[in-house]
Amino acid sequence: MAHVRIIEPDRPTIAQVHIELADHVRALAGPDAVPRPEQADAVAAIVAERRRTLLVARTGFGKSAVYFSATRMLRERGWGPTLVVSPLLALMRDQVAAARRLGLRAETINSSNLRERDRVEAALDNNEVDLLLIAPERFANQGFRDRVFASLLQTPFALVCDEAHCISDWGHDFRPDYLRLRRLLDEVPPWTPVLATTATANSRVTEDVASQLGDDTLVLRTSLDRESLHLSVINLPDDATRWAWISHHLSELDGSGIIYTLTVSQADQLAQWLRDQGHAAAAYSGSTEPEHRITLEDQLRNNELKVLVATSALGMGFDKSDLAFCIHLGLPPTPVAYYQQMGRAGRGIDRAEVIALPRPGDDQAVWRWFEQVSLPPEDVCQNVLDQLSPTSATSTAHLETMVNLGRTRLQTLLSILDVHGAISKVKGGYIIADPGWRYDSLQAERLRRSRREEAEQMQAYGNLSTCRLSFLRQQLDDPDPRECGRCDVCVERHWEAPQALMVEAAQRSLRQGDITIEARRQWPSGLDGPKGRIAPQTQARTGRALSRVGDGGWSPLVSRYLGAEDVDRDLFGQLVTGILGVFKRWEWEDRPSWICPIPSRRHGSHIDAVAAEIGRLENLAIHNPLRNDESRGWQSDQANSAHQVANVWGPLSLDQTQLPTGAVRDGPVLLIDDEVDSRWTFTTAAYLLKTAQCGDVLPFALRRR
Repeated sequence: MAHVRIIEPDRPTIAQVHIELADHVRALAGPDAVPRPEQADAVAAIVAERRRTLLVARTGFGKSAVYFSATRMLRERGWGPTLVVSPLLALMRDQVAAARRLGLRAETINSSNLRERDRVEAALDNNEVDLLLIAPERFANQGFRDRVFASLLQTPFALVCDEAHCISDWGHDFRPDYLRLRRLLDEVPPWTPVLATTATANSRVTEDVASQLGDDTLVLRTSLDRESLHLSVINLPDDATRWAWISHHLSELDGSGIIYTLTVSQADQLAQWLRDQGHAAAAYSGSTEPEHRITLEDQLRNNELKVLVATSALGMGFDKSDLAFCIHLGLPPTPVAYYQQMGRAGRGIDRAEVIALPRPGDDQAVWRWFEQVSLPPEDVCQNVLDQLSPTSATSTAHLETMVNLGRTRLQTLLSILDVHGAISKVKGGYIIADPGWRYDSLQAERLRRSRREEAEQMQAYGNLSTCRLSFLRQQLDDPDPRECGRCDVCVERHWEAPQALMVEAAQRSLRQGDITIEARRQWPSGLDGPKGRIAPQTQARTGRALSRVGDGGWSPLVSRYLGAEDVDRDLFGQLVTGILGVFKRWEWEDRPSWICPIPSRRHGSHIDAVAAEIGRLENLAIHNPLRNDESRGWQSDQANSAHQVANVWGPLSLDQTQLPTGAVRDGPVLLIDDEVDSRWTFTTAAYLLKTAQCGDVLPFALRRR
């Protein structure tokens, strides 16, 4: 699109900007507040000089005040609304509330308020919006581009990219749809003020973002020191000790805070344990309903909760000035991600504790998964492109049958290819847009190498003998990373260990959470085999697993058991005791009448041993009617439902001559496997058994992914 031919309004002087900024800062932060020098430089660059500007400033610096003030100045001079691209709903909610304190009429259009869209768009048309916040994914919506963005282009407006590290491939929180901003910048007049802000950008990210904004981008950086933060690392042997440590010290920590975990299940489990110990705690993650997220955020702000146990879903932009502590159960994969999260604490108080409890081994496994999702290999990209046509759309469901990627990874890859112009999203799916597009293998390898270097830096952080904050500031390329004099290394601080009784209680809790295995109810579409709804009479019942991978309870013992060639009798006895505990709590309608092990190429002897011992103790017969084609692929290598079903439908078969007879066959069967992930092996086995007139099928696995 060519530049829109509208006249650039007159510019105020820098002196005028400074006077008005001072008034705005007092309105936002109190009568004694004064603008920081970098805030003044940034607002002057935007309003008076109309420059494209990148502001890299520590959390709590007041970056949002820059574009709030700039918006107020521009609107008072007849400009249209400022468009703010923001990555998270929590961030948008906080920004809307803060902007209104300066008298700005702020609105948002996002996936959680689409019913408000017509009202907001009408307000825009009537010039009743000063600040419009959107997620980058809005630019992928043709209706938004045609209605809202096209309207904005008819009047002078400012553009803000908040959390700008998300623009960069190098950024720890890269969002493919942010790349659409590159095209957006080509559609606005060259004098359009553009501001990008972030707290978490090392030199690579800063240079990348600045280059995308334009050759003449002004880069403003501040010191990353946070004088209120007191950093510590507590290295403990297992999750039971970590949980006990958190509960022991939580009541000693002032105020309220956040505990970050790497997974949803960890957040849920730890929050429940802390509640059981009498702490006001709740879990917060990407699976938390939007309305409940708002409630939890308000409860934390109002100190109705002592702690919110959260994944990274509670991150950028959540603002509570008196947040007194930030604890990490497990570390994020990069120093910039860690700095981003710990920066929620200590914004408006003199002291806040920042405590890390690394989970060696388990942390690295999660980091590897993050890397796989964000950096699909060249052959996978090419496979996706090979399935597409330049003329007829291919649906995501059909692509899943052809490309061995899980739904999340596939959608991420499609977004990346879309914003790079290789493909286009159209009605019914995707088509090829640029037949000449080529995968940048050199850039991908540089990114992989960078991510692994950052992971190594986080491992080093857990074992430092030098200043912790100085180390983080070095990794973020702070020009003056001096020692803080406050962290546990600088002051030789040692935290008290938890009591043994509390560790034992935590271990019991970790090992008593029943993990369910829900029945599949629908076959994936596009298969040559089974189709449509799975009839209730051929479904498995809801099953159980002893552990969840990385849960810190039974999972380490299960890993040791399955990884050993010879059975350790003491370890085996502990696992059997745990399994019997699961059975005792399992509220089945009728107890099993026989056991059917699922044949396993990796752990067949281990599963047979478990089945035999459970059969002996529970007086249940063992039968082996299931057969497994040894030539099939590994189920763990299949990344989505279509491939997972195709890998077991046919290769897994039933020898009816090995089924029990009479009442035993009519009764429930305990179906035992080593591990469950997609549940398609259990689903297929249950279908085979049920269609052979067996009774209820009760799945049980040693661990669940």
